[in-house]
Amino acid sequence: MAPSVHACPWCYVGKARFEKALAAFPHRDGVEVVHRSFELDPGRAKGDTGLVLPMLMQKYGMSEEQARQGEQRLGENAAAEGLDYRTEGRDHGNTFDMHRLLHFAKEHGRQDELIGLLYRANFAEERSVFADDTRVVELAVEAGLAEAEVRAVLADPERYADEVRADEREAAELGANGVPFFVLDRKYGISGAQPAEVFTQALEQAWGERAPLTTLASADGGDACGPDGCAVPQA
Repeated sequence: MAPSVHACPWCYVGKARFEKALAAFPHRDGVEVVHRSFELDPGRAKGDTGLVLPMLMQKYGMSEEQARQGEQRLGENAAAEGLDYRTEGRDHGNTFDMHRLLHFAKEHGRQDELIGLLYRANFAEERSVFADDTRVVELAVEAGLAEAEVRAVLADPERYADEVRADEREAAELGANGVPFFVLDRKYGISGAQPAEVFTQALEQAWGERAPLTTLASADGGDACGPDGCAVPQA
């Protein structure tokens, strides 16, 4: 499970690293990846947007040069994973509606596609995904969702709101107080955009420690069907 927050640059990088490890994992077909919602600034009002560099300076007490250097290092990390990253001119804002839309996309089997497109748009493209809903609608359609249904979800602030809040509560219960945060088999937590090798080790450990299935059989063995057919009831 990887809590998804498309405003988090390390989630952008971490997702790529995890997917690299998963692609090389021999049992990858037996792994189900579930994305969960996590907001960086849940109290922020919709429409309240700003540039990333001034936000970093204010929030972390950085100088402008420190903020620029930090973004440059992020860009280098992204490039190492084959990802584009704009180190200047990006904005940020409330992500709640995007998380609601991702739950809608999940119902239609298009969540991973939409997550990837939101990441790309936010971190690599010039057009803002926060200024209004226009770009988000375009990305959702690109992901394979019907435009009218996308607009209906965005127009109703209550749709999928409970699902987002439930994800956030679950993340808190699992110990995720920041992102990216990965949980394997609800046993192992991995915090941060770790190298792919770390994810590989965690996948191998979690897979190797899976509990074998315990079958609870009735005293008489019970009737069942198998490769040779079904048991015929005897008089």
